[in-house]
Amino acid sequence: MAGTVEGEKIDVGFNGKRCIHSRNCVLGNPHVFVPNAPGEWIHPEAADVEQVVALAQNCPSGAITYNRKDGGPQEKPPVVNTVRLRENGPLAVHAEIVLGEDTFLRATLCRCGLSQNKPFCDNSHIKAGFSATGEPPLKEAQVLEARDGPLKVTPTVNGPLKVEGNAEIVTGTGHTIARTTKVFLCRCGHSANKPFCDGSHKRVGFEG
Repeated sequence: MAGTVEGEKIDVGFNGKRCIHSRNCVLGNPHVFVPNAPGEWIHPEAADVEQVVALAQNCPSGAITYNRKDGGPQEKPPVVNTVRLRENGPLAVHAEIVLGEDTFLRATLCRCGLSQNKPFCDNSHIKAGFSATGEPPLKEAQVLEARDGPLKVTPTVNGPLKVEGNAEIVTGTGHTIARTTKVFLCRCGHSANKPFCDGSHKRVGFEG
């Protein structure tokens, strides 16, 4: 479920362990990403390079990546780092994410506490009926001197996600509820102040 499909002008990488089946790829172009195919399902040559790039960059989990071979620009970190709240679902992060020894640009991180692939989402929230609004109350947010740069994400032991670096916490409809350079985000699923940690992981005995 992981590997690279080579094309003449662009290679497309896929990491099944990171995929949350958002279906942005197959809905975006079912000729490039063929749904329910019995065999090879990624066909980089089925669209022009710019279309394939757009499809890859629309993958929220970062499961789809690309490497251009036509001399065009490779994917770059965004000019504004964002952590988007998915309704009853994960945190969708777009930044130069530094997690352990790995660096990548997009990820969906578990906030229900039930994923078997922590810190990444594996869609366990769906079966569990996890409830967490994507539209928490708006608050006055501070102004950051910078809005980009590396974003270090650390899953603390049996505790929240520690996020260090410039980041905007954004609702599902695009409203910013916080701008921060260091924040602790709930990943046990029990905080009464989601998406922020309130210490509930200790009370519920969260492990992860």
